Amino acid sequence: MAANPPDISEADAANELMRLARAIAHHNKLYHAEDAPEITDAEYDALVRRNAELEEAFPHLVRADSPSRQVGHEVAASPLSKVTHEVRMMSLDNAFSDEEVAEFVARVRRFLNRADDAPLAFTAEDKIDGLSCSLRYENGKLVRAATRGDGQVGEDVTANVAFVADIPRELPGKAPEVFEVRGEVYMEKQAFTALNERLMEDARRAAEEKGEAFDPAGVRQFATPRNAAAGSLRQKDPQVTARRNLRFFAWGWGAASEVPGASQHAVMQQIGDWGFVPSPQLKLCHSTEDMLQQYRSIGEGRAGLGYEIDGVVYKVDDLAYQQRLGFVAKAPRWALAHKFPAEQAETTLERIDIQVGRTGKLTPVGRLSGVLVGGVTVYNVTLHNRDEIARLGLREGDRIVIQRAGDVIPQVVENLTRDENRPPYRFPDHCPVCGSEAVAEEGEVDVRCTGGLVCKAQQFERLRHFVSRAALDIEGLGEKSIAEFLELGWLDKGPPDIFRLKDHRKDMLGREGWQEKSVDNLLAAIEAKREPDAARLLFGLGIRHVGAVTARDLLKRFHELPALRALAEKAHAGDEEAAAELTSIDGVGPVVVEALGDFFHEDHNKAVWDDLLSEVSPPPYVVETRASEVSGKTVVFTGKLETMSRDEAKAQAERLGAKAAGSVSAKTDLVVAGPGAGSKMKKAAELGIEVIDEAAWAEIVKAAG
Repeated sequence: MAANPPDISEADAANELMRLARAIAHHNKLYHAEDAPEITDAEYDALVRRNAELEEAFPHLVRADSPSRQVGHEVAASPLSKVTHEVRMMSLDNAFSDEEVAEFVARVRRFLNRADDAPLAFTAEDKIDGLSCSLRYENGKLVRAATRGDGQVGEDVTANVAFVADIPRELPGKAPEVFEVRGEVYMEKQAFTALNERLMEDARRAAEEKGEAFDPAGVRQFATPRNAAAGSLRQKDPQVTARRNLRFFAWGWGAASEVPGASQHAVMQQIGDWGFVPSPQLKLCHSTEDMLQQYRSIGEGRAGLGYEIDGVVYKVDDLAYQQRLGFVAKAPRWALAHKFPAEQAETTLERIDIQVGRTGKLTPVGRLSGVLVGGVTVYNVTLHNRDEIARLGLREGDRIVIQRAGDVIPQVVENLTRDENRPPYRFPDHCPVCGSEAVAEEGEVDVRCTGGLVCKAQQFERLRHFVSRAALDIEGLGEKSIAEFLELGWLDKGPPDIFRLKDHRKDMLGREGWQEKSVDNLLAAIEAKREPDAARLLFGLGIRHVGAVTARDLLKRFHELPALRALAEKAHAGDEEAAAELTSIDGVGPVVVEALGDFFHEDHNKAVWDDLLSEVSPPPYVVETRASEVSGKTVVFTGKLETMSRDEAKAQAERLGAKAAGSVSAKTDLVVAGPGAGSKMKKAAELGIEVIDEAAWAEIVKAAG
């Protein structure tokens, strides 16, 4: 990563980080929760890399809702029950060049204080493009299987994995009391092709039986083997899963009462002895060159594999080293995914459709002539925004080059016919749903509908967001019900009308699909949210740039919503002290303050807010803090640490609930000083801040357990 990008100011960096956080969260939801990605792996990785680059250049601008702190996405509404993972299922950091792999190895050595010539082994294996799954065995018997979900909560697919090849129901011999095998459920290329052919044939036969004309374009098929595997495993009816020919590769483990080995490679061998199938390309490497050679070898044989892969995963082999290295916000420090380059193909851009999202954003989607890229036929491409269309000079009918790296919807690499003499594409200046004016805010490229709650596209999405699991989490009020109640006019006033649905109980009972029990269950679920969590309520309103984490950070400071509103209104009116108080909160910058002010400045927003608070009474927001000597404190490490690296010390502080800062200030609570400490020690003495040595810090860590 480079130092501060010379082509961007701090203000522009803050705005771009905000846009990246929202875009990456959107694509995480589509990929992990809905199995319906709209960008490629390569395009997604580019967004993540840009976010990381800006965060490294401007560390004080790192957002509380930063993608670098998130894993996957929350589980979407589903007939499958939810499972909380005992050990979180993490994501992986990515590399795209040999140099980045070499830096990863060097970074691991620095963290562990290992000399360049000291032995250090890594495993290398192909990265399967499937659906992550955790299999819990107790006393050798399979008791539960769950998808990754958002890393914390997944879906229970125990009944379904009974029909997945390579997953034993019992472990032979003496197995640990508890052991969770983790791996990837996938579908082989041949099975994927056969499944889509069967879906097409079933649709053809159904049309013939009804005497209707058969339209192949109207047949819904799976776009990729990964989507097919995800859709097949997450079936309510396990018999559907049974017909889908799924497979399983094991790559690791989660909760374990006993780990049968001291290294990654040894434990994977034991997992193989239990009847699982680890990757046949798993190899132990003793140097960076060994790792890169395995990457090249796997890449060269990629096309001949019976399944889809999108890279190679490296892991530190020694489990004691893995334990010391620990984790960053969403990924282990001891593992890295080395991605393969994207694949390209040429096709025609047949038309450009405009979709309107929950926040009113107008997103252009390109509809393509179907083209085969890397073994998968693709039909759609995201065009991002108005500026991207202009940059590429795109028009309907253009011949374009697209690029794909493991997902269905690629990015446009080149417009081959941009020089043809045809009129340019005119991006809409009015919303295609409600007809309201569509504009781009100053400094932003996204065009948004100004219709707000009057726009049906936004109204539906805002209500769906309001009742979602991360917001008020109202069971029973799903997409179908929201759409039905909107059509009936029962939710015209937005979220407050949800709490008045009890007035429509009699009318609801007379409608198809609504029995007395289901109606009463829904109304009871709504009544149970009359005293909602204040942070969830704030997040549920869909205020721009106020994500779930930011909402919690705001309420940690102000505790009650009226106090937050009052300060936001003062800041919007030009009160510099109010603005400064808001921006003093970690993760809250000028962009969030402006968004809060804009929200409370609009009369219709204030009307919805007041109406909502006449229906609900959120109690003061209180956060339970961890009972630790340094919990909630700010710690600075200075000087040479002799028993650990600086990165390891900071990781320890964060695990103990403290914030590890890089400089001493009036906000610092504790300084841990090693030999050679200089100016920071002097500053601590001037400010009267407590200073301890490394041994005393070790005692604090030990006492915390």
